[in-house]
Amino acid sequence: MLTPLRQAGPFRISPRLARFLDAPSVALRALALAALVVTTVPAGAQEAGQEAGQGAPVGYQGAPVGYMVLETTSVPVQQVLTGRAVARSATQLRPRVGGEITGILYTPGARVEAGTPLFAIDPLTYRAALASAEASLARASADLKAAETSYGRVSALRGSSASQAALDLAETDLLKAQAGFAEAESGVDLARAQLDWTTIRAPITGIVGVAQVSVGDLVTQGQAQALAEIVQVDPVLVDLSEPYQTRLAIEARAERGEIALIPPELVLVLDGGRRIGGEAVLLSSAATVSSSTGTRTLRFEIANPGGMIAPGMFLQAELTLARQQAILVPQRATQRERDGRLSAWIALDGKSVKRYLSETGTWGSSWIIQTGLEPGDWLLLDGINSMREGRAISPVAVTIDEAGVVRDLPPAAEPAADPALAGGAGN
Repeated sequence: MLTPLRQAGPFRISPRLARFLDAPSVALRALALAALVVTTVPAGAQEAGQEAGQGAPVGYQGAPVGYMVLETTSVPVQQVLTGRAVARSATQLRPRVGGEITGILYTPGARVEAGTPLFAIDPLTYRAALASAEASLARASADLKAAETSYGRVSALRGSSASQAALDLAETDLLKAQAGFAEAESGVDLARAQLDWTTIRAPITGIVGVAQVSVGDLVTQGQAQALAEIVQVDPVLVDLSEPYQTRLAIEARAERGEIALIPPELVLVLDGGRRIGGEAVLLSSAATVSSSTGTRTLRFEIANPGGMIAPGMFLQAELTLARQQAILVPQRATQRERDGRLSAWIALDGKSVKRYLSETGTWGSSWIIQTGLEPGDWLLLDGINSMREGRAISPVAVTIDEAGVVRDLPPAAEPAADPALAGGAGN
């Protein structure tokens, strides 16, 4: 008679297999023995595996899965706006006196300072006019001196031989002489100014354009055609369209204490991704909101020393209005459920656990998480598409760079223990 095989050896056998072992048929018992050899696991090994599942990460049973430890960080609260650059000042040069252009004194496209000579007009006529005005002034000065002398002499004889009529006449001559002198002085001033206007100078600092006249052309005072245009590009103005409802939402969050408002910070994003930042000053905000778009216009002034921002160009801007303390979760570590909810997986006591998240926007390639995760949670980064609830895993500490590439951490940088075992936030 055969010895019952289910009593032999330190193996754990299922009840169904035990019934086959007790069967009287030799053939059935042989078949059961073969199945026992193939399928049974030593009981000691199973117990060791259970104990290892309750210890440090190195003892976890399951596939290695990369994780990162979550922490709070300061995140800007931004709006991405579109707008257009506007010149701080744009001046069209026109002559204040007429004459022949005798010289173009600048290089088109150059940056010129205010007061730089740009055009020259033939000054001959105006030099002669100045000389004539100065001669008239000298004559008026002599007439004034004679009138003053005559009036003084008549005034000294008042009450004696001089009559009142003579005194009145001398006083009238003096007043005429004074008026003539003042007129001659203003004539000299005008003639000198007109002579100076024969050299046309830059009224502002900026970039001067191509001349619209040539040497030898005749120009007239206040003509319709401009000689050239000067555009001030440093600093430059930027007009941005801001959704007003978004601004109201940000201010409401600030009132609830969720975020802290800061002075506006502006970064311009040009075609090709080039970013230009610097000190930006909010000059004005429109008092009305567009009834068609629900936006209002914000005008900023920003330094533009390199001239990269050209007036008239369209651009994007990142406007930072506040900062908040939040948890950043890489987008590659999340999934969008069928009902629209955002989910992620964390490691808890050697097993995978799904968490549903509430986000308030994005920062770079990460979600800004409001609820669903806590600082200290172990966020899983690998295999999330095939992850299942409660699956046994072996967490491996990793890091993720700005390009989204996951890399293992050196052993010295790995966390000491699972947050569940350390009494962390994951419980």
